[in-house]
Amino acid sequence: MINKKQQFEQREQSILAAAEQLLLESGEGNLTLDSLACHLDLAKGTLYKHFASKDELLLQIIIEHEKRLFCMNNVDDGAAAGIVRMVLQQLRLPVRAMIFNHIEERLASVSSRLHTQFKELYRIRRKRMTRLSVIAQQYLDEQHSSMTVKDYMSSIWAVGQGGAGLLNSSFYQRYLGDRDALEYTWVDQILSLPRLYPKVDDDALA
Repeated sequence: MINKKQQFEQREQSILAAAEQLLLESGEGNLTLDSLACHLDLAKGTLYKHFASKDELLLQIIIEHEKRLFCMNNVDDGAAAGIVRMVLQQLRLPVRAMIFNHIEERLASVSSRLHTQFKELYRIRRKRMTRLSVIAQQYLDEQHSSMTVKDYMSSIWAVGQGGAGLLNSSFYQRYLGDRDALEYTWVDQILSLPRLYPKVDDDALA
């Protein structure tokens, strides 16, 4: 038997999932509470029982997404697999990332009432970035590479976000060819990159 608290939590998750879907379908991050209430067949007042404002709802969507990203990367299946996952997340979720980044920047600049939520968002994000740094360092150590973690992660982000832009451009797609082949190529390049910077044996320098 589901109690009222569980019903409330389930409805809140349904609201967040539907709101994220509508945001992504709009392609520009547009969302109104009226359209959301209509989509869910709920009274608009019901939404306010869960979220005090549309901005609060939008930021919670970003927080939930950040939680999912952390869980996706908090897997112990080897450093190489972790690096592949990092690249593919960049390549395959570009629209969501672009929309969420735009919303987050707007909210950070205009709303001072969301301090607690932003604090939670940054806490989870720091936790995720710490996890990604550990994976990157493990892989660099395995490859006996002299690259720093910051340089390697910057390269992953550059290839991932740049590649995502190309893969989602109808113009460049005319010239670039198969998406799967390109993804494989970029992942392989990122995995091979640390070996271009081998550690120098201290004894060899003596």
